[in-house]
Amino acid sequence: MPADRSLERLANATLLVPFEAHDAPRWLLEGLADGFAGVCVFHNNIEDAGQITRVNARIAAAADAPLISLDEEGGDVTRIGQRGGSEYPGNAALGAIDDTDLTQAVHYSLAAELHTLGFNLDLAPSVDVNTAADNPVIGTRSFGADPELVARHAMAAVRGLQGAGVAACAKHFPGHGATHQDSHTELPSIDAAPDLLARRELLPFRSAIEAGVRSILTAHIQLPGLGVSAPATLAPEIVTGLLRDELGFDGMVITDALDMHGVSGDIGVPEAAVRALAAGCDLLCLGRFAYADEVAAVRAAVVAAVHEGRLSGERLEEAAARTADVRAWTAGQASTPATGAVGIGLDGARRAVRVTGELERLHAPFVLEVDAPAGIAVGEVPWGLSPWFPQTVRLDAEKADVADLLASASGRDLVVVVRDAHRYPTTRAFVDRVCQARPDVVVVEMGLPVWRPDSRAHISTYGAARVNGQSAAEVLGSPTAASVR
Repeated sequence: MPADRSLERLANATLLVPFEAHDAPRWLLEGLADGFAGVCVFHNNIEDAGQITRVNARIAAAADAPLISLDEEGGDVTRIGQRGGSEYPGNAALGAIDDTDLTQAVHYSLAAELHTLGFNLDLAPSVDVNTAADNPVIGTRSFGADPELVARHAMAAVRGLQGAGVAACAKHFPGHGATHQDSHTELPSIDAAPDLLARRELLPFRSAIEAGVRSILTAHIQLPGLGVSAPATLAPEIVTGLLRDELGFDGMVITDALDMHGVSGDIGVPEAAVRALAAGCDLLCLGRFAYADEVAAVRAAVVAAVHEGRLSGERLEEAAARTADVRAWTAGQASTPATGAVGIGLDGARRAVRVTGELERLHAPFVLEVDAPAGIAVGEVPWGLSPWFPQTVRLDAEKADVADLLASASGRDLVVVVRDAHRYPTTRAFVDRVCQARPDVVVVEMGLPVWRPDSRAHISTYGAARVNGQSAAEVLGSPTAASVR
C-alpha cells in the first residue's frame, strides 16, 4: 500500500475542484502544486474574458497541465455567456437543423474560443436522448428525441471540440433524457428494459466513443431495469460493467457534481466520492461550493477508505493515471484561431427558427414575456427579446392582469414570448386567454415547442441563447436585430 503522503497525492489526482471568486485563492494554487487534477470554473468565477484568461494562466502555471474545465454547452447552459447569453445555438437548435457539419463547426468555434480563454476540458456535449417532454433538467440541452439523430450529432460535437484542442466530455451516462425529475434535487429513475436502454440511451455514447471522446460524465439516476438501485455514478455495474466492459470505453470517467442531492443527499459528498471511485469513476467533480475544508474532507475520506480496504490502492492509481492521460493530451494541443463565434452561432440560430401560421410584418409590436424559472444547470442567464424590443414587459403568469395588458397593447401588434410553456399550466392558461382576446397574437416559444396555442403565428427558436433571441427578433422585424452582432 502506498504511504500516506503518496495516497494523498493520488487522492488529489482524482479531484476537480471549484473556487470562490474572481481569482485563484492560495489554497487552490497550493493544492494544484500538490496534485489536484484540476478545477471546474463556474459563472461566479468569470467577470470578463480578460479576467478569466489571467486566472486560468495562474492556474495553469501552478501545476503540470492541470485540467481547467467548465460546463459550456452553448445554448441555454453557458458560463462564458452567463452575463449576456450565449453566442452559440444549443443542441436542440442544432438537432432541429440536423446538419452535422454545422454542429461540428459550431463546437469547433466554441472550443477555439475556450482554448483562447485558457480552458482545456469542456463538460459537453450533452448526448442525452430527450424522450420525456417534461424533463426538467435536459430539454433543449439535448439534440432531440431520436437516438440516431442524437448519435450523429454527438459524434460531430466531439470531433468539433477536440479538433480545436479541448477535451470533450459526453454526458450524462447512461442517459438522463427519459427522466421526469432533476437529479440536482432528487434521485430520478428510468425504468426501461436493457434492450430499450441499449438502442435508445446508449447509442449516442457508442457514437461519442467511436469519435474518440476523451471523457464521459456519469448521471445520478437509478436504473431498476438493470437491477441497479444505487445512483449510476456509484454503481460498479454501470461504470465498470456497462461503460468499461460492454461499451469498451477506456478514457476518463467524470462524476456529475457530487453535491447534487441525487448522489450525496443521504450520505454526504466525502462518502459519495469514495463510492464513485470504487465504482470505477476517475475524476470527482465536487460541485460549486466545495472549497478548502470540504476538499480536505473528501481527500481524507478517500485515504481512509484505502486504509480500511473499502477502496484499493490499485483502483486509486488507475483513476489517477487516467486523469494524467487526459492532462497529457491537453498539454499537446496547439492553440487554434477562433473562427468567428457570432457569425457561425447566429447563422446557425437563424437556420433553426421555425414559423407556423401567418406572420405578416409587425409594426411597433407590444412584447410580453412570460417568466419561467431557470433550471439549476442553466442558472440565471438572461433570455428573451428585450435587447431588440426595449419596451418588453416581463410578467408572472399567475399575477398578470390580462385585461390591463390587453388594454396596453390596444392598437398595436401583440407578441407573447414563452419558454417551455408545456411545463407550466399557468403559462398555458395565460396564453390561451390572450389568444382568445387577440386571435392575431404571435407566440414565440424559446424552449421546446411541445405545446402550441391557437395563435395567428407561432415561432420556435429551440433555445433561449442570445443568438436564438436575435433570430426571433429578426423574424419579428426588429429594426436593430440585424445590426446587432
